[in-house]
Amino acid sequence: MTVWPAPAKVNLFLHVTGRRADGYHLLQTVFQFLDFGDELRFFPTVDGAIRHAAVPTGLEAEDLCVRAARRLQAQSGCRQGAEITLVKRIPLGAGLGGGSSDAATTLLALNRLWGLDWPLARLAEIGLALGADIPVFVHGHAAWAEGVGERLTPIELACPWFVVLVPPVHVSTVEIFSDPGLTRNTAPITIRDFHAGRVGNDLAAVVRRRYPQVDQAFSWLGQFGEARMTGSGASVFVTVSTEREAQAIVARSPAGCFAFVASGLNEHPIHRHYNVVADWGVAKR
Repeated sequence: MTVWPAPAKVNLFLHVTGRRADGYHLLQTVFQFLDFGDELRFFPTVDGAIRHAAVPTGLEAEDLCVRAARRLQAQSGCRQGAEITLVKRIPLGAGLGGGSSDAATTLLALNRLWGLDWPLARLAEIGLALGADIPVFVHGHAAWAEGVGERLTPIELACPWFVVLVPPVHVSTVEIFSDPGLTRNTAPITIRDFHAGRVGNDLAAVVRRRYPQVDQAFSWLGQFGEARMTGSGASVFVTVSTEREAQAIVARSPAGCFAFVASGLNEHPIHRHYNVVADWGVAKR
């Protein structure tokens, strides 16, 4: 594999069920991948340096791909380095998991290219230290998630066509989770409840109140089905029956918004390519 995909994700629902003493929120959600995403290339080097072509010199420490690569390098004792290039398609701050997916792909690719052959659970531990959404991309299967998003159970889902509408606004996740109006005590549900449709996104009301562009996206996309928000936004999506129907909706999308069509995926493209068996255990330190 010379081009390593980093798929986007959607949260099919997101409930906030509590808050830990350390301030982290407890969640329930379902992640599903999309056949739309970023692409990365990795060129192993012998000098040990980690370089990202898209990141200005001096800012590497802020980039999730570089941080993931350096953590893997340090914990494995690997002396190889890597040059990273990225084709960015997933909008930033859209709730589609772009940064987390890029970091997970970095871990998966370098684990193979450096010849480490670490189990997925160990890679997921490295990812969790960088972001709560990274482990689901590492494990590579649609999942029911609890805790802060790290307790994952694989789940088989229908793979419909999605229309995703991204309004021209960057939603601050920290701001949304800090809002005093956020519901933080939704009763936990079961997977059976999810399949019965007894779900929502507890963040959506706060985001719609704070960001009129997201509220407008909900109203417009709601003409074509049940509009839902992924993560903390700003992206809003609906499911439809056919690609043709999805393309017709995108063709009418409001000016200033980015809209795209994607099919749902239950398996990460890297896992499918390499026939990787998901490892849902917790690695021993």
